[in-house]
Amino acid sequence: MKKAYFLAPILVVVLLVVSSCKKDDEVETVPARDRSEEAGPSVEEIETYLNTHFYNYEEFENPPAGFDNKIKFDTIAGDNASKTKLIDQVAFKTVTDAVDTSVSYKLYYLTAFEGAGASVDSTDTAHVTYEGMYLSNETDYNVSEVFDSSVVPIGFDLIDVVKGFQQGLVEFKASNGVSINSDGTYAFEGFGVGAVFIPSGLGYYASGPASIPSYAQLVFTFQLMEREVGDHDFDYIPSVMEDSNGNGNLYDDDTDLDGVPNFFDIDDDGDGRLTTIEVVKNEYVLNPGDEEPILGDNEVETNRVTDYVTQIITVTTITFTDANNDGVADYLDPEL
Repeated sequence: MKKAYFLAPILVVVLLVVSSCKKDDEVETVPARDRSEEAGPSVEEIETYLNTHFYNYEEFENPPAGFDNKIKFDTIAGDNASKTKLIDQVAFKTVTDAVDTSVSYKLYYLTAFEGAGASVDSTDTAHVTYEGMYLSNETDYNVSEVFDSSVVPIGFDLIDVVKGFQQGLVEFKASNGVSINSDGTYAFEGFGVGAVFIPSGLGYYASGPASIPSYAQLVFTFQLMEREVGDHDFDYIPSVMEDSNGNGNLYDDDTDLDGVPNFFDIDDDGDGRLTTIEVVKNEYVLNPGDEEPILGDNEVETNRVTDYVTQIITVTTITFTDANNDGVADYLDPEL
């Protein structure tokens, strides 16, 4: 199994090149390409690939015995000339550049199976098996050999991966069940299966791992097995719920203006009282056949976990208290 650190974001925007021609062996700094000028060609490369390739959709429609639910790509040519193009089977969303928010891209993603379990948020940890590839001009945008992969689920904190991978995964759902094999391993059921086609500005751009060319467009295929709710400051409030202004950027939500965004701040309002004591955490244990809990006022579900052996479900909620009834939850109210 190859290491998975290739998915960590690399936001350095200059490429350092050592010139052997310089007498004093100094390092020449080559500025990265203009991101706005790179955006159009990067999407065009991906669209060229999508127009000339297909995936094994027929196996997903009528799974053969022992089918592994993995997406495989091939060129539309010869015996495959009549296959349906990827461009006719993908969807896309508009995503802003990872560095320059004035630049945006079409992010194409392929849904072989959406998944039947819980949806994934951009602040969650997603457990996936995957293959990472890049498109190559030298091979007419054929996918190169895999540069990173895992055949067992690996957990990725989605705030720490390249933006294109993150934004692709949030369109899918995790498994809705697990069975236990005779050897003690787990077999996931109803998991999401897909692929995402990532322009370089949503990937590594000019500064990626040595195994990936600069400005390469990436392709990831994946199977989304499990999802863990992200709570990066362990204050009981899921990180996705700490986006106070609702703009999708967690880093500009800083209620007490102390320089620490709320999703990393253990005292969101700066009143000296930890957030964990200004909300109420609750847990409900549901045995098979039990009815869902009825939540109270200002109480929201934050997580649920199923025990694979007993099928007992633990539902976690928090209640947002407002002691002075001013409409501001206590954990965001510096007066309490």
